[in-house]
Amino acid sequence: MNKFIFVSGGVCSSLGKGVAASSLGALLEGRGLNVRMVKCDPYINVDAGTMSPYQHGEVYVTDDGAETDLDLGNYARFTSGLLSRTNSITTGQVYDSVIRKEREGRYLGRCVQVIPHITDEIKSRILAASREDPDTDVVIVEIGGTVGDIESIPFLEAARQLIHESGKTNAISVHLTLIPEVAGGELKTKPTQHSVKAMQEQGIQPDVLICRAPVMLDEPTRRKIALFTNMAPDAVFTSYDVDTTIYEIPLIFFEQKLDQVVLKRLGVESRHANLAPWYSMMERFKTRRGKVRIGIVGKYMDLHDSYKSVYEALFHAGLACGVEVELVKIDSSRLEGSDSPENVLGAGGEAEINGILVPGGFGQRGINGMVRAAAWARENKVPYFGICLGMQIMVIDWGRNILGWEDADSTEFNQDTKYPVISLLEEQVDVKNYGGTMRLGKSESVAEGGSRILAAYGEKSISERHRHRYEFSNKYRKEMSESGLLLTAFTPDGSLVECTEWPEHPWGLGVQFHPEFKSKPTAASPLFRDFIAAARDRKQVR
Repeated sequence: MNKFIFVSGGVCSSLGKGVAASSLGALLEGRGLNVRMVKCDPYINVDAGTMSPYQHGEVYVTDDGAETDLDLGNYARFTSGLLSRTNSITTGQVYDSVIRKEREGRYLGRCVQVIPHITDEIKSRILAASREDPDTDVVIVEIGGTVGDIESIPFLEAARQLIHESGKTNAISVHLTLIPEVAGGELKTKPTQHSVKAMQEQGIQPDVLICRAPVMLDEPTRRKIALFTNMAPDAVFTSYDVDTTIYEIPLIFFEQKLDQVVLKRLGVESRHANLAPWYSMMERFKTRRGKVRIGIVGKYMDLHDSYKSVYEALFHAGLACGVEVELVKIDSSRLEGSDSPENVLGAGGEAEINGILVPGGFGQRGINGMVRAAAWARENKVPYFGICLGMQIMVIDWGRNILGWEDADSTEFNQDTKYPVISLLEEQVDVKNYGGTMRLGKSESVAEGGSRILAAYGEKSISERHRHRYEFSNKYRKEMSESGLLLTAFTPDGSLVECTEWPEHPWGLGVQFHPEFKSKPTAASPLFRDFIAAARDRKQVR
């Protein structure tokens, strides 16, 4: 039987349940267990694919093409377990399935209710995720939202039932709460007491408590919390504010013996812990020398989580290259007005940029500003990395400024352009529903010999994930190539362009896929690594 760990949160949102759950997963993997992470999201959307980045942060894409919550990105960066569409469970999916079954007469005329039909559907999906990989030992289920939220109640009830049905040595509850600090530096435990009480009202007595606090809790405070929450003192842990990186949190939990207590509660014999990759990563973090400034020219700059995986991949690349990466966030709309790229990005501007990255995005806003940024990087020999839309921007710039096609554009932004150098994929022409209908998930690309993308990956066959509707238009492939633009990776059948590179440039490269999704702190994405290395080298030369 699989072991289950249900991770819930209380007091307020954004406490870091995803990071805490992922860190616990990393510790259990370090103990030799195979871990599967599952996210239960209480929103009624079927998936995160149609949500605005301002509403919910980035959309993380799995190999099988699921558009999921950004917490699955944390799971991927901290753990190595299988991630697929079964790892993401939403209220929308659950109700959609139950209603379809009711329409098909699957409930034999019974009145369909939250209990047992909705909770049974949630349980069946959790169990399906646990069985997808037969080698899974432990399933960590993160329940989104905050205890007390009406949306989360069915998920908590399903967790209660699974804990009851599995037995206390096979399923446990880990609850994350807040210990706020008031004037004078006093830590207040009352919100945590009320949060645990709310869990108890749902029929769940937490087995492990993780307290989010500004500092490490002392022993008297931990004992007080344990006394008033009906818990053992050794089951109260602190997730305190770190001034280093979130990737130190597994080591912080390890020092507090969180993994040992969890294994004991689950009846699993303690095993030797191998956390060498995490200690090695932290050593690289502490020995970084120098700084590179990377300008992120994008559309969704007001919310950090909008480009979460991109920012994390840049951090990973900095670790691999031994430098600190400073993010300079630039709303591309700024470059469409009187602000010239030189004044914003150049040595005499606000901040001299050592490299420019244009990430993915949808919609027309800020596109011309991105094109100006790409042109500036190309002309001034500044390392440039374009991801998805960022590659398309390279192609539009080349059409407008090298080939002289002034209105070269994507049909996403201008249906009437004379030079649609970026156009809709053929299979997308008649698509009316936008949820889950793009080119999504893992796909193979084949790199050309002598290219920078081949040098980065070290092999011709490249497997990365896609999320887009528009592609490089093959109508202009010959003219683009003959004018000097390097087309250096294609789909295996050669039908689609997957990578473009600038000639006679220190590092100008764009890819149609999203390499940020597979980057880890212990194994940086090859393209991000080489991009940061080029930015570092340019700064040193200058």
